[in-house]
Amino acid sequence: LNPHVNDFQRRYVSEVRRCSEMERKLRWVAGELPEPPPPPKPDRCSLSPREINILEERIDFIESEIQEITRNARNLKSDYLSLIELRTLIEKMQTFFQDHSAQRKISASVQIYNNDAVLGHLGFIAGVVTTARIPAFEKMLWRISHGNIFFKQAQIDEPLKDPITGHELQKTVFVVFFHGEQIKLRVKKVCHGFKATLYPCPATYKDQLDMLAGVGTRIKDLEMVLEQTENHRRLVLTNIARDISTWMVAVRKEKAIYHTLNMFSMDIVKKCLIAECWVPRRDLTVVQKALENGVKASGSPIPSILHYVPTHETPPTFNRTNKFTRGFQNLIDSYGIASYREVNPALYTIITFPFLFAVMFGDVGHGIIMAAFAAILVIYEKKFSKVQTDNEIWNIFFGGRYIILLMGIFSIYTGLIYNDMFSKSLNIFGTSWRNVYEDGVLKNHSMLELDPKTAYTQTPYPFGLDPAWQFASNNIIFLNSFKMKLSIIFGVIHMAFGVTMSVVNFNFFKKQEMIFLQYIPQILFLLLLFWYLCLLMFMKWIMYSAVAE
Repeated sequence: LNPHVNDFQRRYVSEVRRCSEMERKLRWVAGELPEPPPPPKPDRCSLSPREINILEERIDFIESEIQEITRNARNLKSDYLSLIELRTLIEKMQTFFQDHSAQRKISASVQIYNNDAVLGHLGFIAGVVTTARIPAFEKMLWRISHGNIFFKQAQIDEPLKDPITGHELQKTVFVVFFHGEQIKLRVKKVCHGFKATLYPCPATYKDQLDMLAGVGTRIKDLEMVLEQTENHRRLVLTNIARDISTWMVAVRKEKAIYHTLNMFSMDIVKKCLIAECWVPRRDLTVVQKALENGVKASGSPIPSILHYVPTHETPPTFNRTNKFTRGFQNLIDSYGIASYREVNPALYTIITFPFLFAVMFGDVGHGIIMAAFAAILVIYEKKFSKVQTDNEIWNIFFGGRYIILLMGIFSIYTGLIYNDMFSKSLNIFGTSWRNVYEDGVLKNHSMLELDPKTAYTQTPYPFGLDPAWQFASNNIIFLNSFKMKLSIIFGVIHMAFGVTMSVVNFNFFKKQEMIFLQYIPQILFLLLLFWYLCLLMFMKWIMYSAVAE
């Protein structure tokens, strides 16, 4: 009623934004849960404004608490990663400084300048960098120093975990020996550019042991704190998981209510909301009852008024369905929705769609499997319907369980007609063909031809295809021809039925002239082109045989 009003100028836009923000926070909290939350609790009425305020405050508090816990855990993991890298660095440094070659032995006397050690006349910087960057890192150091550095590296055996993403990181410990303050500054800039982490490391063996012991103690303490933090976070999320689905449903319901109220228009004094809607005529009492219940629940002394508005607009199409017909109606609606008061083809599709599928499928064994699967879904449908899942494949199968059931049943029937069970024939009634050759002839020939004049008993197989065709060399040629003819016959009947249904619409809308201008030309074209073909098939089956003159 207010299409000229901008979406941001409508009356309840602030409430819609509020609900959208709560929904966003709940989605974020649900993404932090280690497992999918349980289904929502049984449905209840919409929340009161006071309950919405309480729920909003609780959602804000939960979001802030989880964000703080996550932020603290991330910081602790970053510190833990740094300590692990430092411990590994010190262990590798001990091997770097232990060189027993007389020509390259380095004195143990050191001077410490701002956490950077100077070994004799050589200074060194130690740190950790990503393994993939080592080749480029070493090449850059070599270029900026013109070869006046000594670079040693050792890869960390166990991969480390990124505290933010949780991905595994392959890192390498390195130490760069250099001479002079200018080269030292250049090396630090290169390390910063390659995102290498630098750590202060003593040069003497005794100081390294003391630092290693201190780092080990800090790692044990941090592991204990990390475990307690993770347990606390898991406990908080477990308590939230019980109600988050119910909260999500309540918030979405409130958002839908305010979104609908935005489509209402206000009266002149802006104290009454006015809305127009299409309602099935037989459901008017249901709508009136719902309005009365809403007035009672809100405690308003003013009743809601339902008034019939005459209009010349074409109403939207509404097809009433149940759990059996819903799947077939959705199938029809995926192709197109019929106009108002037109014949609904979903009723006839209940039979035609599964049967035409079975004409193509036609296997007893696979039909039994399909029917059994659908029967399980139908028998336990109340149990399965309570399971809320976003798995699209499962929702498609469960929504079309009755379609699959009928397709399986019809496939069993057509499979018996084709005498096909897992590509094998069933000899239930005994073949109508007999052997006319002696044993000696059979032993000397791998393939013989049976003349239907003498080998066929002229009595058809009681039901379906004779099992003797299973062993025929022209089995595929015969069956393909047989199935193709059946498909054409059923397809033409189906098309003729669909065209004939338009006559019902023409009579209902009082467009009898369309019967002569549209229906008759269409059916004549179909008759002259396709029904003549079907007639020839029946004539061939009836008039011609091996014993006919």
